[in-house]
Amino acid sequence: MDQAERCGHVAIAGRPNVGKSTLLNRVLGQKLSITSRKPQTTRRNLLGIDTEGANQAIYVDTPGIHGGVRRAINRSMVGSAKAALAGVELVVVVLDRDRLVDGDTLVLQEVERTGKPALALLNKVDLLADKTRLLPAMERLGATGLFAEILPLSALRGEGVEAFRSLVFERLPQSPHLFPPDQLTDQSERFLTAEIIREKLTRRLGDELPHRMAVFVEAFSPLSELVDVQAQIVVERTGQKRIVIGKGGDKLKSIAQEARLDLERMLGRRVMLRLWVKVRSGWSNSPRAVAEMGYGASGL
Repeated sequence: MDQAERCGHVAIAGRPNVGKSTLLNRVLGQKLSITSRKPQTTRRNLLGIDTEGANQAIYVDTPGIHGGVRRAINRSMVGSAKAALAGVELVVVVLDRDRLVDGDTLVLQEVERTGKPALALLNKVDLLADKTRLLPAMERLGATGLFAEILPLSALRGEGVEAFRSLVFERLPQSPHLFPPDQLTDQSERFLTAEIIREKLTRRLGDELPHRMAVFVEAFSPLSELVDVQAQIVVERTGQKRIVIGKGGDKLKSIAQEARLDLERMLGRRVMLRLWVKVRSGWSNSPRAVAEMGYGASGL
């Protein structure tokens, strides 16, 4: 007899910069969610679809849950993450090795509030020479009673990821698949294009500027042999614009070149990419501007 189909939504939650997006990319076997070493790189919920045989896990990569959400963009990000937790069948909490801090407590409180089944992942274990250091953290997490399983892994190196996928598949409800087996996300190529450009900016710029910056794709025109992309980089001050452009435009040119190479790999065609930088004062603290940039509290 054919195996009964299983399908469900799985939220990947955690504080900023614990490796949630790296985990999603490793599970899918290709890059979908942008990554950087800077916290709060992920700004909105992103679906990644992992289908294997009769199993389909629909992962929701969420922004990092954090306190001190004074600016509108931060409130939007945290709101998106919390809304996602309410609409899934399973929550996966990602933590940084044995480093349980106050930010993790906020996440655990949200998981407890939802009452959803949950797994805990101690990520980045490849950075630990002594794995026994994980034991106190595992005992502390086990004592909460929130988690069905607590699993060490390394999303970057792929260690433990297949065991994690199996645990997720086992916990999915019996249900028909919601997406075709070859579909990886529900997001458009236009959205993914903006995210790739923003990733290159985030990796090349200082710690503060990426949080005051957004990317808006004004034109996305697939032609017979290439894709014509025109995108606007939005910053908050003239000084920030100068930083993005660089001396003689060199920084903006190199960012565009790096983004174009990634876009050509993703789209399978040549890409003509043109970038402009625009100043929009205080956009990151304006709920209206944040919504116009495509960020908003939403569930799935």
